[in-house]
Amino acid sequence: MIEVRDLSRQYGVLKAVDRVSFDIGRREIVGLLGHNGAGKTTIMKMLTGFLEPSGGTIRIAGLDIAAPGRQGRRAVQRHIGYLPENCPLYPDMTVLDHLDYQAALRGISGTARAQAIRRAIARTALEAKATAQVATMSRGYRQRLGVAQAILHEPDILVLDEPTNGLDPSQIQHMRELIRELAEAATVIVSTHILQEVDAICERVLIMRAGHLALDCKLGELAGAPRLLVTLDQAEDSAREALAAAEGVTDFERLAAKDGPTEQHSYALGTTDATALAPRIARLVNERGWSLYRLEPEQHDLEALFKAVSSAEPPVGAPASARTTAPEVTHV
Repeated sequence: MIEVRDLSRQYGVLKAVDRVSFDIGRREIVGLLGHNGAGKTTIMKMLTGFLEPSGGTIRIAGLDIAAPGRQGRRAVQRHIGYLPENCPLYPDMTVLDHLDYQAALRGISGTARAQAIRRAIARTALEAKATAQVATMSRGYRQRLGVAQAILHEPDILVLDEPTNGLDPSQIQHMRELIRELAEAATVIVSTHILQEVDAICERVLIMRAGHLALDCKLGELAGAPRLLVTLDQAEDSAREALAAAEGVTDFERLAAKDGPTEQHSYALGTTDATALAPRIARLVNERGWSLYRLEPEQHDLEALFKAVSSAEPPVGAPASARTTAPEVTHV
């Protein structure tokens, strides 16, 4: 559905997006993550045809967005619904007026227009505000109107920049349900700073860092084999034999040592049950008279992975099946 190859965007000497490549299939829900300035919004603007790339190619629904004439940008945009982060709305229009105007711009007319407007209002729970002026609406209702105009023409692809921005908890839950419903027939790209949103609705995540695609990973791959993380005052030469021989330990890996007032050494112990192994290791450490600084199951979650990738620090035990395209991230 979406094919991006070596996509770049440059502003003078600044490379906002640098040779990014990825594919997104039909009916996927993909989260686009990254710190401010990482290149997320620039990518979305290029995908939707609002910004011209400095290099690379974008193909959507088999169409080259850079092609001349009817098979280029205009044709691609017919397949796309776009919610920008700060959605521009006309404050003097009502919700109905705004959607009617957008439908006219989309070439939807007659009975089809009325049906499309009713459907969009119902899906975004805007019935109570249908005749209200945009200027009188809260940020949350304006956000829902932005989503309504994005889905008005039943697009094959939805690009949503911060779709839950300004929504209250019940509205956020409704938005999640709507995105899942839309993904039954459309490809959805969601950019957000709220990692819980990605965990709740996305199947896959693309993490940007400094204009590069640092990670492309399915969320289901984050749950790696269980390991127990141990931090001691003992160096590997004295700790390995005892820890590796403990009942339930299937693998031993030395992690980075930490300098400080007291030298600390961290190890990852492979096991089939980290919870059952923990008390055995605690007893072993106590019997040896070692100092124990940490003893906990390894966490495989999006927050830890995002922090590690965004800071360019290799995450401990992240899934080997995750794909990375940025050369500076070597273990994800």
